[in-house]
Amino acid sequence: MAGVFDRLVGQEHVEAELTAAAVAARGGDRGSRMTHSWLFTGPPGSGRSVAALCFAAALQCTSDGAPGCGHCQPCTTTMAGTHGDVRRVVPEGLSISVHEMRGIVQTASRRPSTGRWQVVVIEDADRLTEGAANALLKVVEEPPERTVFLLCAPSVDPQDISVTLRSRCRHVPLVTPSVGAIAQVLRERDQLDAEAAAWAASVSGGHVGRARRLARDEDARSRRKRALSLAEAAIRPGTAYAAAEELVQAAEREAKELTATRDERETEELRTALGAGGTGKGAAGALRGSAGVLKDLERRQKSRATRTGRDSLDRALMDLAGLYRDALAVAFGSNAVANHPDMADQAAKLAARTPKEGLLRCIEAILECRESLEMNVKPKFAVGALVARLGAEFR
Repeated sequence: MAGVFDRLVGQEHVEAELTAAAVAARGGDRGSRMTHSWLFTGPPGSGRSVAALCFAAALQCTSDGAPGCGHCQPCTTTMAGTHGDVRRVVPEGLSISVHEMRGIVQTASRRPSTGRWQVVVIEDADRLTEGAANALLKVVEEPPERTVFLLCAPSVDPQDISVTLRSRCRHVPLVTPSVGAIAQVLRERDQLDAEAAAWAASVSGGHVGRARRLARDEDARSRRKRALSLAEAAIRPGTAYAAAEELVQAAEREAKELTATRDERETEELRTALGAGGTGKGAAGALRGSAGVLKDLERRQKSRATRTGRDSLDRALMDLAGLYRDALAVAFGSNAVANHPDMADQAAKLAARTPKEGLLRCIEAILECRESLEMNVKPKFAVGALVARLGAEFR
């Protein structure tokens, strides 16, 4: 049976390092050989959170063979998210607050109940607020004896992870999987035909999950097509702003579709817990006094929807930047692998209609648009300003 590390794609060096570390961790009676803080970095889709979770499973593994066997109870429960001593922190809003982090630190300070270690996996650690990062730093500097923190972030840049927190962690860098490795996974694990697997892998930007969605989901393919069509629409004033508005609205629709069902379930569960539908004496009064709790849930749900929409729009902008990058490669006569090999004609047209400097300014404009969105500029204004700048380079 396959081990947990088989879930990683194109990360053989990472698998070897983490397996060796898990073996060493077994040798220390009191965890003395174990590094208590780890930082997994890599571009989107490289599998940094998957690597962290696989390592958590390997640390808890009870198999007599190599750690991370994939079939013992600790391995299966860790990968399923039900292990009592492995906690995954997945930020649903725009950030991880200091209040949330203090609760996590308190839980992490307990001794393991059933496993070898108390493991905390913090996905998107780049979303830690300054206060949350400081709260985490305190426990990382003096970690509990049987606790391990696994942080995941895009890079070691100070904008992604604080320098002090980074210095307390052992760094595990992941790389972008190759097109061939992704295509192989889609063929062998997802049972896709060779043509569909090759196409999805070639346009996914090295993101395994994105490749799966593009191969299976017509809506995902439509969103990608809409994002790339913005390059042509921006050239014509009559279509530029309508295309920009449609791109923003599509991101908002996707966010609503992804969060609506969960929001409804959470609200109903909370109302039931607070006494909605009850017939006892205090039921009505209890619900009237719970307005603050319901408002807090609404705020968290709104934050989650905002993040989901922003992530969707960010993917569209990165697709668009990739198309201009392909055009720039054409302009320079480079034989670099294209981000969008199925859009070669469009890239050639863009390269023919503006100088190389103009294409570079288009890419810079897209990156600045992403920064504006991170600073909470309203998407319709940020993307509207973007199409104005893109169009100006072709007139």
